[in-house]
Amino acid sequence: MKYLDNVISETLRLYPAVTRLERDTDSDCKLGNTGITVPKGMMVSIPIYSIQTDPKYFPDPHKFDPDRFTPEERAKRNPYAYLPFGSGPRNCVGMRFALMEIKVCLAYVVANFEILRSPETKVPLEFHLGPGLLIAKDLVLKLRERSDKVPIK
Repeated sequence: MKYLDNVISETLRLYPAVTRLERDTDSDCKLGNTGITVPKGMMVSIPIYSIQTDPKYFPDPHKFDPDRFTPEERAKRNPYAYLPFGSGPRNCVGMRFALMEIKVCLAYVVANFEILRSPETKVPLEFHLGPGLLIAKDLVLKLRERSDKVPIK
C-alpha cells in the first residue's frame, strides 16, 4: 500500500484536481528580500500546477515517477512544493476521505477489470484549462471484466 500511496501522490502532482489556490492576506506581508509588500486584504493566487511541475523541486517534472514520494525523497523537498489539497489550517477538509476513496476505487477496479487504453486516447495526454481545473481531452478507457477476479475483503 505504500507504493500505491506514492502512485496516487505522483498522479496528484502531475494532474492536481485544482490548478491554483486563492487566499486573502490577513496582514501586510513582505516577500523576503524583494522589497515587495503584499497589503492586507489582497487576494493571492498560488499556482499549484506550476509549483508541482517546477524542476527546482521535481527534476524531470513531466516524467511519472512515484519514487519521488518515498519518505527519503519527501524529506529533501520543501513541504510547500506539493499542494494538491492545500496546506496548513485551510487545507482541504476532505483530504483523508478523498485519498481513501481513491484507494478503494482503484483497488476495486484493478481487482475486477483490466484497464485498456482506447486508440482514441492521445498519448501524451492533452489538457485544457477549465475554471481552475485541468480537464483531459480525448481520454477514453475501456474496462474488460477479469476472469481471475480477486475478492476484496
